[in-house]
Amino acid sequence: MNIQRPIFIVGAGRSGSTICHKIFSEHPDVAWLSPLCSTFPAHPRLNKFLMAAIDYPIISKHLRKCFTPDECYDFWEFHCKGFREPCRDLSSDDLTNKTRHNLRDVMSQMLTDKRSRLLVKITGWPRIGFLRALFADALFIHILRDGRALANSLINVDFWRGWKGPQHWRWGELTPSHRHEWEKYQKSFIVLAAIQWKILLHAMERAQKHIETDHFIELKYEHFCSKPLDSFRQLTDFCGLNWSPNFEKSIRSYNIRNTNFKWRKDLTISQQNILNEVLYEHLLKYNYI
Repeated sequence: MNIQRPIFIVGAGRSGSTICHKIFSEHPDVAWLSPLCSTFPAHPRLNKFLMAAIDYPIISKHLRKCFTPDECYDFWEFHCKGFREPCRDLSSDDLTNKTRHNLRDVMSQMLTDKRSRLLVKITGWPRIGFLRALFADALFIHILRDGRALANSLINVDFWRGWKGPQHWRWGELTPSHRHEWEKYQKSFIVLAAIQWKILLHAMERAQKHIETDHFIELKYEHFCSKPLDSFRQLTDFCGLNWSPNFEKSIRSYNIRNTNFKWRKDLTISQQNILNEVLYEHLLKYNYI
């Protein structure tokens, strides 16, 4: 089955893309990557069988508890070396003919007659140039979150590598201006997490310039939390998907909570002021202040 208009959810880690992806996977027309893709990357039809099975009401609920939508970087790395943790954003120049053929073939095997639209989540580098070269008609949903809340969230997760310094993280060397900024605040880790947000935003802005406006949409985490139904109506319209009572019921079943308040609760007044200083231009640009 040919892949048409695949949907990619992109954004910085800790932006709220996981819950958006999980709820979107409830739509009856989309196929998504499950842990089966990482465990058995050479056997995509196993994921196809799962997509077909979850449409049977008797076992759907149980299967969804066992298999949740995932980014499946083991799957990506198996079919495209370097996709998981590149030191810079991936562009169209990084896509080889071999990888294009392999990925298009393996992903097409995951679709079913009913679930004919591919839904994928990727965080960190947007990789939009690479993905557009892979699927020229791809659609992109950028989940954007207040950088202060995102930076606070990053320093509280096990997988953040900033504690070892930028020489050991995934986002390349710091530019002279970013290094000066980091050192200005005594190499503060909360500042480094804020710089990471800015680096990924810049990569997203660069990528967006090369996408047709009707192939890219931006959704703020804060709006999604406060108005999930409105947000998903907007997203389904953007993706050309039908709205259904069952999908609406699924959305209503989720308890979506905005946790942006935590950065003010967790950080000292001094740390809060530093974040406001470091991120001022970006917060202003994206209407967070």
